[in-house]
Amino acid sequence: MCPTTTISMPSGELGARRSSVFDELGDGVMILPSAPVQHSSRDTERPYAPDRELFYLTGLTEPGCVAVLRGGSEPRLEIFARPRDADAELWSGPRLGLDGVQSLSGADEVHPIQELASQLPAMLGDADRIHVRLGCEREIDDLVIGALGTARARGPRRGTGPRGVTDPGEILDELRLVKSAHEVQVIREACRVTMDGHRAAARAIGTGVGEWVVEAELERAFRAAGAVGPGFDSIVGGGENACVLHYVANDATIPDGGLVLVDAGAEYGLYHGDVTRTFPSNGRFSDTQRAVYEIVDRARRAAIAAVQPGATIGDVHDASTLVLAAGLIDLGVVSGDLDQVLEQRLHRDFFPHQTSHWLGLDVHDPGDYERHGTSRVLEAGMVFTVEPGLYFRPALCRDRAETWSGIGVRVEDDVVVTEDGAEVLTSDLPAAIDEVEGLLGR
Repeated sequence: MCPTTTISMPSGELGARRSSVFDELGDGVMILPSAPVQHSSRDTERPYAPDRELFYLTGLTEPGCVAVLRGGSEPRLEIFARPRDADAELWSGPRLGLDGVQSLSGADEVHPIQELASQLPAMLGDADRIHVRLGCEREIDDLVIGALGTARARGPRRGTGPRGVTDPGEILDELRLVKSAHEVQVIREACRVTMDGHRAAARAIGTGVGEWVVEAELERAFRAAGAVGPGFDSIVGGGENACVLHYVANDATIPDGGLVLVDAGAEYGLYHGDVTRTFPSNGRFSDTQRAVYEIVDRARRAAIAAVQPGATIGDVHDASTLVLAAGLIDLGVVSGDLDQVLEQRLHRDFFPHQTSHWLGLDVHDPGDYERHGTSRVLEAGMVFTVEPGLYFRPALCRDRAETWSGIGVRVEDDVVVTEDGAEVLTSDLPAAIDEVEGLLGR
């Protein structure tokens, strides 16, 4: 399968998303520019990373576009885009052009991007609020500020014009939190590719092997299985590096008898998988490593068991935390009964992060984890990670946990809430300790 940026959508998918936006937009206007082109040095362009909000509502993945959604009694989508340009396309590849943008997005009207400055002020003139992410595009910022200034001067007499700016996430974050059946299927494919990569990484692990070698095998497998590449910088942490939560240097050799934590996910069709497995470098967990791993895996299973409609994302974290805290007591790492340990947050030295994050077009997808002081209630279609871990950083272990010093274990799966429970999208990649050893092929 040739890697591709996007996957074709079912008919009506984009229209349904935009209808939901218009329902919330009222008489407002939403402006969504494409992401800028990034350069690694001088005129050398990096691979283009499309803006996820623009893609979500238009399907567009090329630079030089601005979508304007106008609410009111007759809602409209108008897009400003780059015309075809043979000279530019010789260097950077084909553009959609105005007709291609209209065909792909289903916009009501498409204008040349050069007309943005002359047409956008009139589009903003009758809006009551402008939904835009300020600071992304200087030209748009200036036009929005101008519209606000005009409304301040003329609004009191005419009773019209925008009086405020709101982040588009106020509407879009909530919509993106619950995935459509199409989105879940693309994420399922991203997870499939992610699991292929982890199997390849496991086969490369061994004492004295460079972390970078494991990383290379992991990401080679992503590409071979149809992904455009990793969705985030891959983590391959051997030995004490497994205790660094976002370790991405991947420039050390794997020590004899150490653990190797691999946290990575493929980007497929602009959606993501995100999986962590922890492996023994010499093929078998030691007794101390096994004790820690089994606690973390029990926490993973307890958290997944808590996933169902009507539960909260906090319930998932609590289920994981209970197991981890009890395990730390059993190991003799913290003292006191379970309630005391939790109340005093003694476990946080060894489990300093949350159990889950939303997953989708972004690896850390948008969406509040609390609303009005209450943990988010789970609904069918929500997709998130379950990733408990225990990290015995040497600096923390000198006086109280020397036996466990340098051990870092995280086990992460991706789940989608279903109508009656949860589906583990990454269940085909073993997490049980004996099966993990089997992935190493020794």
